[in-house]
Amino acid sequence: MSALTADPETLIRALPLWRGPIDIAPLLGGITNKNYIVTDGDRKVVIRLGGDIPVHGVMRFNELAASKAAGAAGVSPKVLCAAPMAMALEYVPGQTYEPEDVRKNRRRCVDLVKRVHREVAQHLRGPTLAFNVFHIIRDYAHTLVEDRSRISQQLPGLLAASEILETATGPIDLVFGHNDLLAANFIDDGQRLWLVDWDYAGWNTPLFDLGGLSSNNGFDAAEDEALLEDYFEVAPTDVLRRRFKAMLCASLLREALWSFVSESRSAIDFDYVAYSDQNMLRFDDAWAAFRQMEKA
Repeated sequence: MSALTADPETLIRALPLWRGPIDIAPLLGGITNKNYIVTDGDRKVVIRLGGDIPVHGVMRFNELAASKAAGAAGVSPKVLCAAPMAMALEYVPGQTYEPEDVRKNRRRCVDLVKRVHREVAQHLRGPTLAFNVFHIIRDYAHTLVEDRSRISQQLPGLLAASEILETATGPIDLVFGHNDLLAANFIDDGQRLWLVDWDYAGWNTPLFDLGGLSSNNGFDAAEDEALLEDYFEVAPTDVLRRRFKAMLCASLLREALWSFVSESRSAIDFDYVAYSDQNMLRFDDAWAAFRQMEKA
């Protein structure tokens, strides 16, 4: 992965944003970037530091375009300024969600995701990326073979499963999606929800965000049913359920392979091994349920 070309404090202090002396504190929890909160007099600013990460498809021109568009659409904090390796955003005080918060606030979260899909693209400028989960899975497999990953021997079976899931998903509609709907990317300020961290944003099927919302936050079968009805505003059909479950499985497989790649490629202090194993177990359970659905 790309390394910072200067120490974080130097990058932050060089931004043409500050009104006077500043105080810099790390913002914990990120597993792709290094994030900071800067106090500048009576205001706070969030700083995201990081360069391109081609192995994960993270390109900062795309993140910046998505962040600006999401800010203009009112679904995310506004971008204050950007420089190579750094982006400054408005600070939103509020509660960062845990998975149980997402489940309790399912309808609010789905409504926000619908706004993202309907409104962010209207504010995009310049070139932006696609996010094809099945291409990403195949590309991760190549990287994991090159890295002699501990998962290497299982990759042929996982790629075969991915092909089945891709066929089951079928033709897709395109929206500009967030593609990383972890609970921690939702912030509740007491009046409304915000969605942050647009590293993986790109053109995708809405089913990926819906599958990710479910798989990342522990939805059960009844919650999945309600999720689909909330989003599509009609009772889901068996065809839609099958396509959704296929994409849910794909989102879990992609998350697991992302973590396996990060085991060898990331310099961030995070237990990727445990995260990889957790997501593989969740994929195995979802894949078994999908195969059972196919037999029914």
